[in-house]
Amino acid sequence: MKKIQKNSRRHPLYAKNGMVITGNVLASQAGLQMLMQGGNAIDAAIATAAMLTVVEPTANGLGSDCFAIVWIHEKLYGLNASGKSPALLSKEKVLHKHQDHLQMPKYGWTPVTVPGAVSGWQALSKRFGKLPFAKLLAPAIEAAKHGFPLQQETARLWLKAIQNAKSNWQEPCFDAWFSTFDLPVEEGKIVKLPQIADALEKIAKSGGESLYTGQLAQRIEEESIKYGGFLRESDLEQHQVEWVEPLFVNYRGYQVYELPPNGQGITALMALNALACFDGENPDLPHTHLRIEAIKQAFAYAKRYISDPKAMNIDPSLLIDAKVGQEMASRISLEKAGDDWLRPYGSGTVYLCTADREGNMVSMIQSNYMGFGSGIVVDGVSLQNRGADFSLDENEINFLCPNKRTYHTIIPGFLCKAGKAIGPFGVMGGYMQPQGHVQVITNLLDEHLDIQESLDAPRWMWLKDNELEVETDFDPDVIQDLKQRGHLVKIQEEYSHFGRGQILFRLENGVYMGACESRTDSNISCY
Repeated sequence: MKKIQKNSRRHPLYAKNGMVITGNVLASQAGLQMLMQGGNAIDAAIATAAMLTVVEPTANGLGSDCFAIVWIHEKLYGLNASGKSPALLSKEKVLHKHQDHLQMPKYGWTPVTVPGAVSGWQALSKRFGKLPFAKLLAPAIEAAKHGFPLQQETARLWLKAIQNAKSNWQEPCFDAWFSTFDLPVEEGKIVKLPQIADALEKIAKSGGESLYTGQLAQRIEEESIKYGGFLRESDLEQHQVEWVEPLFVNYRGYQVYELPPNGQGITALMALNALACFDGENPDLPHTHLRIEAIKQAFAYAKRYISDPKAMNIDPSLLIDAKVGQEMASRISLEKAGDDWLRPYGSGTVYLCTADREGNMVSMIQSNYMGFGSGIVVDGVSLQNRGADFSLDENEINFLCPNKRTYHTIIPGFLCKAGKAIGPFGVMGGYMQPQGHVQVITNLLDEHLDIQESLDAPRWMWLKDNELEVETDFDPDVIQDLKQRGHLVKIQEEYSHFGRGQILFRLENGVYMGACESRTDSNISCY
């Protein structure tokens, strides 16, 4: 098993004119290519995102959702490009189709929701981009059509996914997944994905419309009907992105920004709001314990309140009010762990951040969820399974309804100070994401680590009740302290459980500083 080489000290990288950071060298280079051809940070982000659907299909695809925070013209903009549930989908129909299920199934056609990522690319390009949309997808088309070498971590996760699929996906609806992705994968091997190349070409030529009103949309409906799915072309046609106002909390003199619900970024903000009530530099406080307990409090609020904003019965900004943070902090015991509700799922997600010579920056994330997503592929479009997060309990805010956005795990982050952009950051990994955001921010602002150290520092992940997992190189003294306070700590050797992240900050002199952690295939492209 690959070990995280944190002891061989890595350093942040610096650049003057632009930077692209993601977990794959080919994706970062695609973004850099756009910068060097006169594009801006938004063009670079779209090209990088498109390339990631090819070179990291283990985590995202053309059927993903995406979210972005954009700093441009001295202002932050938020983009929610997540899709809704099909108009035909309801609890009654799920229970009728899956009579042995008491909750939403994870795979197959039933949990498929409208894919939003391509619409997010369209919206970003139209509002802020400089280069033609088709040009942005050209590197991804070239890689899918003519082949690309597999990186180490992608090959490892791809092989695990194939093994899992062969054990669990026996129904005919999964045949297209096998014909697309059941390949002899190993690091360094050249892989071609002609079906994805064809889909990308259709998307490029139509400006993205093929997926929503054109040939790809028609084919998705045909396959959905064939296999008893609920998604229809009308769902795709009615899909729209939403431009939203990012939310923030003040933490140690900085403003930490996340997008509002339906995403869970507010979970990280709620936890930081509670932690702000404690002295982050007091050596006598059990800081890891406090951070874990703050996350548990935040997830409890998230389960109660977060869903499609149209279904929420509270203004999200009220959840990050200072009084709420104080209330959450007052419930945290310094001596012992408390109990709570959630067992996080795994996830499949990619994060990227970009910057250009004009000071524009993008924090962007897209995901198929749970690795390859639903296991459903239509003509190269690998569809997500975000509907798996809907509840079938009418008493919960995230109860399944037609035309509803579900509670969403993928979250881009952004840091500012005194109204000035510091830059984007993100950590991938399902319900690990707000936990990762809290750990990265506290590493930066409480522990005073540099950006590379803040990403590479050993992580913990809360599972449920008092159960925790920690990485193999986690401090034994802290583990012992946590156990004494009632935490049930397990050492987890699978490092992908703890997320993968990137940070891109702009210094006062305009120089960019970037870091990509060692849990990924790691790449920063800059000039």
